[in-house]
Order: sequence, then C-alpha cells, then structure tokens
Amino acid sequence: MSEEHRTDVSGSLAVCRTVGELALLEKALGPLFVRHSEGPRHDAREQSIDGESGLKMPGLSVNPLTPESWWTRPLEHWIARQLVQYRQLQRVGGRKFAWVLTGREVGRGPDNEPLLAEVAPLAILRSDVLDESEALYAEVFQRGRVPR
Repeated sequence: MSEEHRTDVSGSLAVCRTVGELALLEKALGPLFVRHSEGPRHDAREQSIDGESGLKMPGLSVNPLTPESWWTRPLEHWIARQLVQYRQLQRVGGRKFAWVLTGREVGRGPDNEPLLAEVAPLAILRSDVLDESEALYAEVFQRGRVPR
C-alpha cells in the first residue's frame, strides 16, 4: 500500500517518519500503543476476536509503546523492539499498516496483550519507521537469545 493511500485511509492523523519522532510522541502523550490493522476507520466498525477460540474480546488488541518501569535502556530501543516483535501482523493480509493510539485498558488478550476501549488514534507509522526499527533492533539486541 502506498504512503499516500495510508494517509488517505487515516484522515488527518499525524505521520511518524522515524523512531525518534515516535519516541517524542510517546514522551508527550504516553502511554501509547501500536496496532497493525486496516486502520482506525476499519477498526471503529470491528471488534478484536481471539483467533483460536473465536471469542470476541472487550477491546482492540494492541501492543505497548510505553516501556515497563524496569526498562533502563533508551526509549527508542523499547519502541524498536515492540515494532519488530509484531511487524509480522502487518505482513498478513496486505492491507494492514501500523498506527499509534491511546485508550482505556479493559483487559488482556490470550497472548497477554493489552485490550483497549475508548481508543483515540494519534498517528500512522510509515514503513520507514518499521525499517529503521529492524536496523536498530539488529544493532542493539541479541536476536533469539533465550531468557534466563
């Protein structure tokens, strides 16, 4: 999907072009979350469903861009990790893209992901941000290392 099409789909949302821009947005407006879907307009008419059980969930399935309190590395590292870990969701279905939102957490999904209600879309992420995240992740993390 072209960047122009993404902007049209998302209306008047901000467009994040770098991980640094996304980090500034997080610092100013956090807590923030990322969702990989067909966009805010589509999701306003939909409900997240657990794929294995078929059960409707009480909110939109998202992933956190706000680091946990134990995180002492740069915010940009957390953001890159979160975007890389879930980028495959965008690759499924072809029409999906990453967008940033906030909202009220109403539960947890089957993979312990936050579920949001009363969502407020804030920005879309250009594919450049995801590519930059992949590069940063490869630079600062040990991919596939088993936790202790």
